[in-house]
Amino acid sequence: MPPIGDTLREARMRQRLDIVDVEARTKIRAKYLRALENEEWALLPGPTFVRTFLRTYAEAVGLDPHVLVEAYRTQHDDSEEPEAAPQPMPAAPRRRSIRPSRSPERRRPPTPSGPPGPAAVVGGAVVLVIVGLLVLGLLGGDDDANPDQSNAQTTSTTRTSTAPQRAARRPARPRPSGVTVKVEPAAPTYVCMDSGDGSDKVYEGILEQARTFKNARELRLNLGKRAVKVTANGKPVTVAPSGEPLGLRITRTGASEITDGPRPCA
Repeated sequence: MPPIGDTLREARMRQRLDIVDVEARTKIRAKYLRALENEEWALLPGPTFVRTFLRTYAEAVGLDPHVLVEAYRTQHDDSEEPEAAPQPMPAAPRRRSIRPSRSPERRRPPTPSGPPGPAAVVGGAVVLVIVGLLVLGLLGGDDDANPDQSNAQTTSTTRTSTAPQRAARRPARPRPSGVTVKVEPAAPTYVCMDSGDGSDKVYEGILEQARTFKNARELRLNLGKRAVKVTANGKPVTVAPSGEPLGLRITRTGASEITDGPRPCA
């Protein structure tokens, strides 16, 4: 079989297509297409992406993708890198609750004992007289008061006291929060990320350690390997094991895997 790169180049030229035309058809960047034709495998993200790019390129120019992928595996991908299994997250240490120390009880002064003196007797009598006058004044004033005016005052007081209670019962609507994604690769992994279909790239490169990304509405990920831990909005995302790249769409409501349609940088 002729070299893989020559086969792709000749098929493209037979259809009178330029690299830019193939890039528009396949959504693969032009530098990766040239690397495939020149068989510069080191310039590509990894074996998994090479097989995906070969299938897409071959279908775009009318070739059998299975033949090219099998030729690549036989000639250049004899020992595929094993993907490391994701390690379990360490358990968070328990927080000890700190109870406030009880303040010592204040000692009350001792109550004097003994019979009350003359001043206490006179004071008690004065208090009884004042209480009696107040009771007589309250009972006598009910006859002269206007019942309609009293009812109006009572109704207005009830409405005034009820209004703040109703306002306090209404819970405040929580403000919508943005999207937060944390990616923890078990091994160096190619990552490409954007904020939606047709948007600019947020990040592209080889990720070697954990990194957190934030956006107001949406984030889409294209990962070369599935040996990663992905946390979306503080919740872990279940990643199914497979040899294919991983595509994820993260929104405020949760995460979902991209199975159909274009992915970032693909």
